[in-house]
Amino acid sequence: MKGAAALKPFDLAAIGLALGITVLSALVIYADEGSQNRIVIKGEGATWVFPQDGAEIVPVPGPLGDTMVEVRDRRVRVLASPCSNQTCVAAGAIQSHGQWLACLPNKVLISIEGASVSNGEAIDAAVW
Repeated sequence: MKGAAALKPFDLAAIGLALGITVLSALVIYADEGSQNRIVIKGEGATWVFPQDGAEIVPVPGPLGDTMVEVRDRRVRVLASPCSNQTCVAAGAIQSHGQWLACLPNKVLISIEGASVSNGEAIDAAVW
């Protein structure tokens, strides 16, 4: 058996392409998307996304009617809901990454997503 064959130009190009794709993938996956949190509101069949520093009142339709969600002063809360127990209204406002509110009878979920927390420290992992 002869010694190892030298790499040919096509072999070098394939290795370079593979390394380039690996580096590019890592940059895309691990790149900081900015420190701006966003508010995500999910209703039956629709999703709304707002910057946390926005100011909106959003009627979110559900099977029982509209749940009124307010985004103001970097906080989000349920103003009113057609559900009978009103737990989502009584829960108050949320303002930090990872917090959420839900109106289960009306199938509405509100969460704060993003890469930062209110004290400026970066989050380096999330565990489910």
